[in-house]
Amino acid sequence: MAANRSLGRDVHFYDISRQDQALGGLMLTPSITKRTFLFALGILIVSAHPYDVYLRGTDTPVRPTDEPLQAGKYDIKPDSPYGRVFITNEWCITRILSQTVSGRDEAFRQRVRERDRKCVITGVANPDRLVALNDWSSYHAAHIFPLSGEDWFIRNSFSRWSTNRAGERDTGINSCQNGLLMLSHIHEKFDNFSISINPDDNYRIITFRDDVFNVGGRLLDPVCRDPSDENSVRDELLRWHFRQAVLANIRRDFPPGSDMVGEIRNGPDAVKRMEAELFSRLGGLSLT
Repeated sequence: MAANRSLGRDVHFYDISRQDQALGGLMLTPSITKRTFLFALGILIVSAHPYDVYLRGTDTPVRPTDEPLQAGKYDIKPDSPYGRVFITNEWCITRILSQTVSGRDEAFRQRVRERDRKCVITGVANPDRLVALNDWSSYHAAHIFPLSGEDWFIRNSFSRWSTNRAGERDTGINSCQNGLLMLSHIHEKFDNFSISINPDDNYRIITFRDDVFNVGGRLLDPVCRDPSDENSVRDELLRWHFRQAVLANIRRDFPPGSDMVGEIRNGPDAVKRMEAELFSRLGGLSLT
């Protein structure tokens, strides 16, 4: 993905009290509906008050429907005259194409191939004859949570979502529950967060950059998410990936190495912004 993800955006959103400073934006694709937009804002926006979102120049708030989102500027209006909205300072993980060659990764690949037998994003199946020959050219077993972040995976107890681990020393990052079979070109887009899946919207595939492979709006193939199959992909990991994709693609860009906490502390309304961040992280619990 380009270093500056703000390039090419045709949707921008603002705190209504500061209509000259965009909080973020996105490149409009056919899979970006009003529902998806509001869902993404729910991940990004930090506010101690409920809010509505308006296309600038209109007086009807955006509702969570499957209508395509319109290009333009959107204003976020809290329901309190004292309300302010900010963007979360949550970090987005940096990842690279997750292909590896260790023995435990070979077992991961085999289990994902056996379960899926097709690209679960495009629906393109590997022909039975090639499966019999163990020919998986152009098909990759992709990690949802990347191998490069295994320490973070452990520290944040993501292992609890892998229920088919081999033993106590198995972190679960190489569980097939953390994998999806994809065509290689789709895998690259998935790893750089250009493509993601929202498990809370019927497993809809969302494209955050130009949808050159026409996969946006499709549903993740059911073969990998059968709730009766112990080896099915975990919703929690898909949800993590979608959250990361929103952070990577829609938030206002911070230059590499930026201190986002410092940006809050040194910026305008620092106290209000930190209070709103804490309120959001604690789910609305009072600190008093």
